[in-house]
Amino acid sequence: MDGFRRVELVMGTMVAIHLTDPMPRADLAALAEAFFAWMHEVDRRFSTYRPDSEVCRLDRGEATLAECSPYLAEVLDACAGLWKTTDGYFDVYATGRFDPSGYVKGWSAEVASARLAAAGSVNHFINAGGDVRVRGQAAPGVPWHIPVRHPWHHDGAFLMLAGTDLAVATSGTYERGFHVIDPRTGEPAQLLRSVTVTGPDLALADAYATTAVAMGEPGLGWLAGLAGYEVAVVTEDGRGFRSAGLPSVAPTVSVPAQTEDA
Repeated sequence: MDGFRRVELVMGTMVAIHLTDPMPRADLAALAEAFFAWMHEVDRRFSTYRPDSEVCRLDRGEATLAECSPYLAEVLDACAGLWKTTDGYFDVYATGRFDPSGYVKGWSAEVASARLAAAGSVNHFINAGGDVRVRGQAAPGVPWHIPVRHPWHHDGAFLMLAGTDLAVATSGTYERGFHVIDPRTGEPAQLLRSVTVTGPDLALADAYATTAVAMGEPGLGWLAGLAGYEVAVVTEDGRGFRSAGLPSVAPTVSVPAQTEDA
């Protein structure tokens, strides 16, 4: 594939962009520069590891919401809505402190994708630490292909997705361990090893994947009721579930147990 590629470490993870629009290389480089400037700005404002970030200052009571950026108010409003629609399972205070990370990474990439489209880049691939947003085509007549990491084999994928306007978010325990907290118990959720959600909006797909992990197996039924979103789930004991409308090309590697329709 031709085009312009760039990768940087942002938010403690690898963030990549691939632009395939028929533009001069200098224009594509400028678009990539603006993209990474935005992602670094989000990191500065929303990091839970930077003591001077807006998130940390607000959490410590050293700043009011009015003193922070409109972006933080936007994210807080969205997270409050998700708390209601998920019956409290999406909770930015589940860890005992203010942490909107389960929404911010997907949101920042979704905003970046919209900005790229507005600037004329209608063919791009964004990968923000495994949260993917694609628009347009990888090449004329060729959709973007998105591998979903195998929940046990770190060097392979178990599913290949494809699309021309698609968000793909995955949450689970296979990389960071039991890091998603069930807000009902205060304990780490341990039943779902990998939850992949696809749909039109990466911010919501990211939040939905995190919510399902927090719910555990009841999250399977909840995911099935999400309008406009498709899922692929692997449980810790090796059972696999996929919704019928999942935009998959083909499974590349089997999970340990037979995959069923969700």
